[in-house]
Amino acid sequence: MRATWRVEEVSSAETTTVISPARLFKAFILDADNLIPKIAPQAIKSAGIIEENGGPGTIKKITFCEG
Repeated sequence: MRATWRVEEVSSAETTTVISPARLFKAFILDADNLIPKIAPQAIKSAGIIEENGGPGTIKKITFCEG
């Protein structure tokens, strides 16, 4: 399986994984606010929804650590 993601069309990455696409979607999109600060605490201070409810048009804010 291959996963691809794009951040504001600035960068992208591809990788091969044994994790199902549904589980990756849930982790990186639906649970990202909790997951990302836990897996990269040295880089990400916090993440959360600032507008809407998680559906189309939702705006998420990611706060990076200083340094």
